[in-house]
Amino acid sequence: MDKLFKIRLKKGDTVTVLSGKYKGKTGKVVATHPRDNKVTVEGVNIVKKHVKPNRAYPQGGIIDITQPIWVSKVSIVEPASKKPSRIGYRLNADGTKTRVFKKTGQEVAVPSKANATKEKK
Repeated sequence: MDKLFKIRLKKGDTVTVLSGKYKGKTGKVVATHPRDNKVTVEGVNIVKKHVKPNRAYPQGGIIDITQPIWVSKVSIVEPASKKPSRIGYRLNADGTKTRVFKKTGQEVAVPSKANATKEKK
């Protein structure tokens, strides 16, 4: 049985890399991988992969792909200060949970699904 990790980041969040080869780079979360405790960030951890000819790549060759990065190496960027912050939760009066920045206590803006679908197309 695989363990599912609690990842507080969501698809569309802007994060910055805290350590490693890509330290200081920022990007949007493309996907979360709760079973692996990793997130995929656009423009971060790009590797080259040798591909044999197939239907997707009739010529074959070397392609660049984005690999997941450990969630502990990234932190969400607070829009006001442009600095990394941790995420906490606050229970509202109506019983709903909202994500908040630990440094300021402000609510994290929910990544809109309308923008995410536009970016895909």
